[in-house]
Amino acid sequence: MSGKTASRAVRKPSPAVYRRRRLFAGVALLLVLGLIAGGVTTLTSLLGGARQVSSAQDSPTQGAGTAQSATPSATPSATPSASPACDQKLVTVKAATNKTSYAADEKPVLSLTVTNGGKLPCKVNIGTSQMDFLVTSGSDRVFSSADCQAASTDLVKTLAPGKSETANFPWPRNRSVQGCEKLPDGAVAGSGYYVFIAKLGAKVSPPTVFQLG
Repeated sequence: MSGKTASRAVRKPSPAVYRRRRLFAGVALLLVLGLIAGGVTTLTSLLGGARQVSSAQDSPTQGAGTAQSATPSATPSATPSASPACDQKLVTVKAATNKTSYAADEKPVLSLTVTNGGKLPCKVNIGTSQMDFLVTSGSDRVFSSADCQAASTDLVKTLAPGKSETANFPWPRNRSVQGCEKLPDGAVAGSGYYVFIAKLGAKVSPPTVFQLG
């Protein structure tokens, strides 16, 4: 009797219980699907954010490269050219006398003229330290203003193109020797033809001939 009673006590679940169980299983399935979908969305967002961060990190480098390439390179300044210098070869010296012939009581005036024949101004030392008034007769060295010059000075002047400077020396028709040694009385230039050459430093004039009476 007890075994039959126990078997009758075990009942099958009612239809309502089956409905509740199916409803619970469906809700649980939806929750699982929602969690899976949420995980996929989160993962997608993370991956998208990683791509944006990577792009943001690359952008400054590209921007800097663009800015660097757009920056113009410094243009080197032009080297100033040196001022042109005058041609000293175009600076010439000329010898002249105030007359071509002189009487026995006349003293010649010897002239040295320096001229700038170039197209640029030239600095020239026209001081007595550079000048020499030389008088010769054949092989005879008659007179030189440098033999007995008491003092010599420098005088640098700027000669404009085509301009000249002239120095005059009255020659008393005396003779001289290098070192200004004393000559006997009456050592003067006699009558005859003479040659005058003007010197200014290393520049030498063409000769000028004149006559003493």
